[in-house]
Amino acid sequence: QVRLVESGGGLVQAGGSLRLSCAVFGNKFSINVMGWYRQAPGKQRELVAALTSGGTTNYADSVKGRFDISRNFAENTADLQMNDLKPEDTAVYYCAAVDSSYNIYEVDYWGQGTQVTVSS
Repeated sequence: QVRLVESGGGLVQAGGSLRLSCAVFGNKFSINVMGWYRQAPGKQRELVAALTSGGTTNYADSVKGRFDISRNFAENTADLQMNDLKPEDTAVYYCAAVDSSYNIYEVDYWGQGTQVTVSS
C-alpha cells in the first residue's frame, strides 16, 4: 500500500513559480510511475507530467518547457517545479502513483490534492 500527501500549493502571480511536493508513504519501491494531474473547475482531470522508475518523463503540451517533474529518493518525494505560471494553470493538482503497471493512466493511488491559483 502507498499513501500520497501533497504540499506546496498556493496563490501566485502570473509569471511566478511554485514547487509542489508529493510525500510517498508505504511501499515506495513498488511504484513504477509517478505523476501529477490537475483539474480545473468544470473540466476533466488531465495529466500534467509523469516520471517512470527508469527516468522517462512525459509532459502535457501546455506545460512543456515550464514544468519539471523529479523524484527525490532520499526524501521520498516526487516534486513538480512549475515556472512561468499562467492563469490557465489554476487548478487542483493531484499526485498519482502506479504500481500495477507502467501506464500513468492506470492510477492506483491518489493524493488529496492541493490548490494552485495563478492571478493575472
